[in-house]
Amino acid sequence: MVSVSLVKNPELSYQEACEFFDYKENKRKFQNKIQQFEAAITKYCEENKQQELNSRITGQTEGAVTHNFADGQYIRQIVMPKDLVVSTKIHTQNHPFFIMKGEASIYSANGVERIKAPFHGITEAGTKRVLYIHEECTFITVHRTDCLTVEDVRNEVVVDDFSELKLTGIDTKQIDDIMEQITCLGL
Repeated sequence: MVSVSLVKNPELSYQEACEFFDYKENKRKFQNKIQQFEAAITKYCEENKQQELNSRITGQTEGAVTHNFADGQYIRQIVMPKDLVVSTKIHTQNHPFFIMKGEASIYSANGVERIKAPFHGITEAGTKRVLYIHEECTFITVHRTDCLTVEDVRNEVVVDDFSELKLTGIDTKQIDDIMEQITCLGL
């Protein structure tokens, strides 16, 4: 498999190919751990008749949520109470997020990061996280969409299982076209 990748891209070194495969394997292991975490929580909650707790942790009832739409954007604000543990949905597209108030620990494929408002970042497509809320948090996410209902947006920007995720590679054709134009102009 490595040789096929190297043939397709001769500029890719063996070391880079190995690092890429390690990265993909670590990501797969993280995805499996998150699914095991959710299954363990569901089992515990069912056995102890705590369905409300399960709904909170799996993000079904995660706090006070407001939804706004503006010029092809969906803006979601959520206020999450202190001591909440929540497993997020799987995001299908890159989008910004902002923490306006509070403090949280975020466990992702990149490890654990403790963040405090004010804070902003980018959620990359394919991301799923577990959050622990240290202080009541106000999160805002912004998603590019032409959808006009919350349900339609949800169907477009999140999936419930990694097997549903359909990520495409980065389209570099425009950059290649510009480089060709520059070459033709003799620049």
